Formats: sequence, structure tokens, C-alpha cells
Amino acid sequence: MFVDSHCHLSFPELHGRIDAVREAMRAAAVDAALCICTTLEEFDAVHGLALAHPDLWATVGLHPDNEGVAEPTLDDLQRRAARPKVVGIGETGLDYYRLAGRSIADMEWQRQRFRVHIRAARASGLPLVVHTRSAGDDTIRLLREEGQGQVAGVLHCFTETQAVADAALDLGLYISFSGILGFKNAEALREVARRVPLERCLIETDSPYLAPPPYRGKVNQPAYVRHVAEHLAVVKGCPIEEVGRITSANFSRLFSRTGGSASASGKSE
Repeated sequence: MFVDSHCHLSFPELHGRIDAVREAMRAAAVDAALCICTTLEEFDAVHGLALAHPDLWATVGLHPDNEGVAEPTLDDLQRRAARPKVVGIGETGLDYYRLAGRSIADMEWQRQRFRVHIRAARASGLPLVVHTRSAGDDTIRLLREEGQGQVAGVLHCFTETQAVADAALDLGLYISFSGILGFKNAEALREVARRVPLERCLIETDSPYLAPPPYRGKVNQPAYVRHVAEHLAVVKGCPIEEVGRITSANFSRLFSRTGGSASASGKSE
């Protein structure tokens, strides 16, 4: 019924307990999860999880916050994007939240990295998984400049403004909501979620981080995406089953290399 469109199962909090994570997914009717890559060094672990389990998929990319790691070229991304069960480019994007004493102008290296990922998405035909934090205007600008209307994708763990959401929707992108949607101080985000059509929404955990209520403060996991769906259902005033059905269909439409039905992948070994 549900798909976790963004999780980090290769991170140490979860990597050693994949069997238990997948069992919890099944118990919560979470049919599939997308394992997100944040460095090239991490890719083999992320990809290995997807290859080993029919209900897991993978991406390839370099998170905007990561420094001191291998910087991917267009060829690096394209070669890995062609491998089985790799369905997206990212996590990529811009993050101006932690500048560490630098100015936004100093973050040109981040913008150049993002441009390479957008070009890889265009070349491979795969969607982008976009991280944007305190950088909405530049994120949209680069997507317009480099994407040229030819790049599909999702703004994951959305926390930006309505204006950024509207611009993303105009570009044909999806908006993904995380457990933040249920936080007490997130009324502004809930208002954005009310205005984003359900047909353009995804749900995610971003696990092991950002556990939704009632698990806030604990290690997050894909099974908890059901609670994100519950919060979105309340915002939308519709049954949770409708949220599950539509967001899962959206996932399969966006990440079409999953075969058009991500839910089917979780029902047989």
C-alpha cells in the first residue's frame, strides 16, 4: 500500500538490521523503499542492498553537504545509473543552511555539482532526487537552466515555501513530505501540503532521521512511512488508503524503471 520514496538503509543505524527493517515494512504494508546514495564511496553498499532485495531500489549521487569525498563526473554518474535497479540520480541539490562561515557566493562548488547531476539526469533519462534547504530560489533557477523542461524529479523532504513548491510543480516535479509534516511547529508546511495536489505528492521517511510522531526522537525506518501517510491524510481530509494508493502510483510513475509498479516488487522473493 505504501512506498518509502527516500531512506538511507546503508547508514550504520540501519545497515546491520536489514532483515528486521524489511519485516517491519511488510507488517506496516510498506511495499518498497528507495535507498538513497549520498557519496560515490557509498554507492556499492546502496546498490548492493537493492540487488539483494526485491523490495528495495537505489539511486546514485552526491549529497550537497558532503565535502572531502570523490566528486562525480558526468561519466561516473551515467555509468552507475545504467546498472540494474538504479532508478534515480541523487541525492543532489543545494544546501545553504550550514554555510560554516562562508557566503552563498562561496558555494559555487555546490552549484556546479548540482549542474553535473542535472546533466546526468538528462543524459540517462532518470529522475532527480533533489535536496534543497534554505536554497529554494537557486535550486529552481538551476533546474530551469540545466533541465530545460526535460528532467523529471522530486524535491525530497520538502520544507521550503509555497512559492518554491509552486515553481517546482510548474517544472513538472513532485513534492515529497517526511515525518516533519507531523511536527507540532510545522503548520506552515502543512499549509503547503494542503495546496500540493495529491497526484504530485510522495511520502518518505529520510530514515534513519526525522522519525514521525509518535516515534519522534527514535531511529526512523521505512515502516514508519505509514505514519507520514496518516499525517498527509489528515491534511488532505481523505482516507489513508487513498494517500497510500495515489502516492505509490506517483512513485511508480516517476521512478518508471521500477517497472511501473513498485508495490509488486515487495510481494515475492
